[in-house]
Amino acid sequence: MKLKKMSVCLLAVLVVTFSMPLGAAALSEEEVQAPSAVLMEAQTGKVLYEKNDHEQRACASITKVMTLLLVMEALDSGKIGLNDTVTASEHAASMGGSDIWLEPGESMTVDDMLKATVISSANDAAVALAEYVAGSEDEFVAQMNQRAKDLGMKDTVFKNVNGLDEDGHVTSAYDIALMSRELAKHQKIFDYTQTWMDYLRDGKTQLVNTNKLLKSYKGITGLKTGTTGKAGSCISATAQRDGVSLIAVVLGSTTAKERFRSAATLLDYGFANWSVVKPAVPPEANAPVSVVNGMEADVEPNVNAEENLLVPKGKAGDVTSKVSINNEVRAPVQEGQVLGKITYSLNGEVLKESKILAKKTVEPITFSSAFLLLLSLVTMDP
Repeated sequence: MKLKKMSVCLLAVLVVTFSMPLGAAALSEEEVQAPSAVLMEAQTGKVLYEKNDHEQRACASITKVMTLLLVMEALDSGKIGLNDTVTASEHAASMGGSDIWLEPGESMTVDDMLKATVISSANDAAVALAEYVAGSEDEFVAQMNQRAKDLGMKDTVFKNVNGLDEDGHVTSAYDIALMSRELAKHQKIFDYTQTWMDYLRDGKTQLVNTNKLLKSYKGITGLKTGTTGKAGSCISATAQRDGVSLIAVVLGSTTAKERFRSAATLLDYGFANWSVVKPAVPPEANAPVSVVNGMEADVEPNVNAEENLLVPKGKAGDVTSKVSINNEVRAPVQEGQVLGKITYSLNGEVLKESKILAKKTVEPITFSSAFLLLLSLVTMDP
């Protein structure tokens, strides 16, 4: 029995060891003391560290990551504009906790409301934005939950837009990483998340960023902090160095200092052990593919050469590629039609599969098209 327990423990150690990049040391419990955490690489979505990352928990103002995502999407779609005027309702002005003391009927631009929501984590400004986008907070919350479903956030239920403690308002570290990754696709958000200090109301209201890592961590770009009695101290921290973009989520820390330290530890771990490389496209992936019964004899392939791979540091040279492509295709061939794929692997693990697509459309040969082609050949000048 004792031997069996030892074998199980040894197996667990081996699993943890081989899931880490070569040369990386596992993070200890003391280094990430928060009850729930995750580290994700933003470009690929690969999880590099996890600790109870699907445990449902309150997340305080980290909720605003989803609020901001919907606002940024409304901006990108043209539904709202940065210079639009937002007027605070009685409901928005009644929010407690962190706020900018909006008065009912007070107006600010969308831009200023975003500054307040991001930099100072203003609950009243977040509600005012939600009401402007969706008509009411309830409708906006419904849209938040639908967007969470679309992103595959299976651990999340939103009950409000700002993260004030409310029964049933829960998410997980993994889900926060997912929505943070989506928000980070909107580069405009970093204009706010990287601002340390700003002002509203003609300089009368000072905004100071709640993310203290802006002053202490190299490469930090955002994203959101949050603290309530139920959630503890939380953060979704984004940072970028040498082409590597990381998202570190820490939930339930006992103090603000501890959440920042744990987030920095996770980011350090990611930057120390991983790199992003652009893989070479194998020559055979660019070879023309024969078209059977087509108006043209072959079709040129189109390969996305901009895709990056996340690999352990020092292992870029060990990445292998395999091309799987049809020798021929039958007309008609549509532009963008899948002709094959490139599989990039490292030590037997698939890192990425890139599709090989048809560069243009090739129509099938018909009697009339063949006749016209033959006629054009006959009538050509010798």
